[in-house]
Amino acid sequence: MSAIFQAFRDADLRKKILITIALIILYRVGAQIPSPGVDYAAINSRLQSLDQEGGGVFTVINLFSGGALLQLSIFAIGIMPYITASIIVQLLTVVIPKFEELKKEGQSGQSKMTQYTRYLTLALALLQSAGIVALADREQLLGQGVPVLVEDRNLFDLIMIVLVMTSGALLVMWLGEIITEKGVGNGMSLLIFAGIATRIPTDGATILQSSGGVVFAVVLTAVILLVIGVVFIEQGQRRIPVQYAKRKVGRRQYGGSSTYLPLKVNQAGVIPVIFASSLMYVPVLITQIVYSNQLTPPDNWWQRTVMAWLQDPSSWQYILAYFILIIFFSYFYVSVQYDPYDQAENMKKYGGFIPGIRPGRPTAQYLGYVMNRLLAVGALYLGLIAVLPNLAVDLGVGSQTAMSSFGGTAILIMVSVALTTIKQIESQLLQSNYEGLLK
Repeated sequence: MSAIFQAFRDADLRKKILITIALIILYRVGAQIPSPGVDYAAINSRLQSLDQEGGGVFTVINLFSGGALLQLSIFAIGIMPYITASIIVQLLTVVIPKFEELKKEGQSGQSKMTQYTRYLTLALALLQSAGIVALADREQLLGQGVPVLVEDRNLFDLIMIVLVMTSGALLVMWLGEIITEKGVGNGMSLLIFAGIATRIPTDGATILQSSGGVVFAVVLTAVILLVIGVVFIEQGQRRIPVQYAKRKVGRRQYGGSSTYLPLKVNQAGVIPVIFASSLMYVPVLITQIVYSNQLTPPDNWWQRTVMAWLQDPSSWQYILAYFILIIFFSYFYVSVQYDPYDQAENMKKYGGFIPGIRPGRPTAQYLGYVMNRLLAVGALYLGLIAVLPNLAVDLGVGSQTAMSSFGGTAILIMVSVALTTIKQIESQLLQSNYEGLLK
């Protein structure tokens, strides 16, 4: 907290913090404004019952939007299309040579990749908003036969809702970029943080009313222990010693220093959880749209088994599939983002080596071996953290909707964003102190 108090004494940093707070407030205000043609009273009454019953497969996605998705507000789609587009563009750098070249071009290449990310965000936001509005029009979003739109709607009204939600997603993307550029911290992460934080009081009150004070106290104790564990793992790293040989360039001598290469335990961050959550709800969304026009959906294997599992987040089949997907995406994402051979080549180029390991290929193999061991721990940690709300619901502790804000995914995101933001504030404070010394 000392860093935050010192930050408000610095005029430049105080301005950045106030800009960040103002834009977050603007985002939360927009998340409460309903889209045109939405029956707000019907949605509110239905959401109150869902808090007790559970929100189904859309719970995690609704959590990321701060509850705006199921309310069909103008920011219903939230920041998820931009995050998904950013991840896809990053993964394409490995598959498409042109993207890899852009990544190596520096600032100009990064600007082009950002432009591609925005175009992809527009396409994903349009697709997702159309799917959500289609489910709402066919009275399947908040339950079978539950009306959420006005009765006298027509095709023009539905198109207007889709355009408003898509525009809202682009506005949220712009707010996140402004926070990153002129505020403090990563704008996208802070918007997700704000959405989760605003749901904690409501979900806590729901657990207290439905399960009693004893269960609520147990949940709070578990949350505190979970926060301690997440901080411990997120800050944990394997420090590999690196020695740089002495080399002479002209009359100057460089190198001869010792440092370390930090490898985080959770190298993938929260990206695998977002990937797995999106992949789990997409089949449900597509199936509901395809079979929505049929009065009696076909009785086939997909409907009887797979859809029954995917629509119940507390079933052991859903929990197991969710856990396996998180493990898979953890390994996949880190394998794409971290290349031990490039790391070893860069170390060799600057005269660095790991004591006891030969430079070049042996160093790359050693780094890959260490990363795989760390990744096994990090992937299991992510999987267990993410399925904690589902396990709690399966044991009868609250509903899926109420437990989502106190679950591992929410705690993981909030702690990670808080740690990253505080570190950035501290670094900017240190920079301002140096500037004051030079003046």
